[in-house]
Amino acid sequence: MLDKRTRALFPFIQRIFADAGYQGSRAALTAAESGDWIIEIVKRNELHTFVVLPKRWIVERTIAWLNRCRRLARDWENLNRKALAFLHLASIRLMLRKLCNPV
Repeated sequence: MLDKRTRALFPFIQRIFADAGYQGSRAALTAAESGDWIIEIVKRNELHTFVVLPKRWIVERTIAWLNRCRRLARDWENLNRKALAFLHLASIRLMLRKLCNPV
């Protein structure tokens, strides 16, 4: 999950939000070894009711926006680097749309 190389690439990250699948000693130990990261587990309150969870909706909304790109909707690419390139292009397009067309 995390290693020293990741910490070197993202020195500005201080807190990691994760779901209940990452609660446990292994994730906490890995975060402690990699740097001074804090893992915050976002848990659901009730199982069958809709509740907006803090910070989790940001990730889910971003993934939904990226899935609106036709090229990312299916696994068309044979190479991971091409798929990553199209993900970068879709992210740039999304950021430009948000910056240039404020509503």
